[in-house]
Amino acid sequence: MGKNILIVGGSSGIGLEIAKKLKAKGEHVITASRHEGELSAYGINHQQYDVLTDDKIELNVDQLSGMVYCPGSINLRPFNRLKREDFLQDFEINVLGAIKVVQEVLPLFKKSDTASLVFFSTVAVNQGMAYHASVAASKGAIEGLTRSLAAELAPKIRVNCIAPSIVKTPLAQRLLATPEKEEASAKRHPLQSVGEPEDLGALAAFLLSQEARWVTGQILGVDGGMSSIKMM
Repeated sequence: MGKNILIVGGSSGIGLEIAKKLKAKGEHVITASRHEGELSAYGINHQQYDVLTDDKIELNVDQLSGMVYCPGSINLRPFNRLKREDFLQDFEINVLGAIKVVQEVLPLFKKSDTASLVFFSTVAVNQGMAYHASVAASKGAIEGLTRSLAAELAPKIRVNCIAPSIVKTPLAQRLLATPEKEEASAKRHPLQSVGEPEDLGALAAFLLSQEARWVTGQILGVDGGMSSIKMM
């Protein structure tokens, strides 16, 4: 029997890819999200759950060895058009939702010999991008939370964060809606392409595994080189 791993927001995009990879490795995957999506086709356990409500995750397991928090937002607007409610909404789904889940399941992590938490940020925190004020502010908080929890929960529980650039997911669909938009986005990256869910799923699966046993408190960029390379 594989390890018990919870994926919050695992019914589409990156979360679904992570669930599929872990299932293929023989792990016991539990997903919690608003919609089941394609999960049933892969025989993955699912329960309806909304991080923005008082829902509780019902986990019929004695312990957890891993968790990935995938819910997020892409709220891109000029700063002067952002309202207080926009910042609050992004912060609630990106940060408070993650805190809610971790506090709820932490006792199950403490029963495991080794455990791993994985969060998601964005390249816009490190890079600084126009129209990203709200999402970058909340994801910046997730990066701070990652490092704080990594320090507090060591040595038994590792905490890391993946910071991608744009990825072909339903969340980013409107930004890549035409071949022209996708090509323009690809050209902004040194590797001349946008990300695929598989690119993120592979790293998340690694961070959840014992192969990453000496990795914690890290913000790992998976962004086609955008955050660290400047093309001449």
